[in-house]
Amino acid sequence: MKPTDAELEILQVLWASGPSTVRQVNDRLSQTKDVGYTTTLKLMQIMHDKGLLSRTEEGRYHIYQALVDEKETQQHLLNRFVDTAFRGSAMNLVMQALGSSKATPQELEELKKLINNLNPSSNNESR
Repeated sequence: MKPTDAELEILQVLWASGPSTVRQVNDRLSQTKDVGYTTTLKLMQIMHDKGLLSRTEEGRYHIYQALVDEKETQQHLLNRFVDTAFRGSAMNLVMQALGSSKATPQELEELKKLINNLNPSSNNESR
């Protein structure tokens, strides 16, 4: 299931912080944008109904927890983005990203390592 942008922001808070109340999530979101408590509450209730979050009661508070895995969600969103924006070509995505910003020498070295790990047969050729 593809979360909306607002739902993804809530998931990111929960992935980083772990199980949290609506107030805790809203406080974190409020650090970077203007968002009301009732908006956060409503979104989290909808996410619970969609199966993106679990909710347990602790006293008079509801504690919410992400039910979707961060890495799986990122992979799903990336696959959709590559398919729709770059016609399925990961190479086009990488070339666009590298062409529109300056990669540091350290980042380029990390990319070389990643490429070598993805293609073990190239390890011998690149040395």
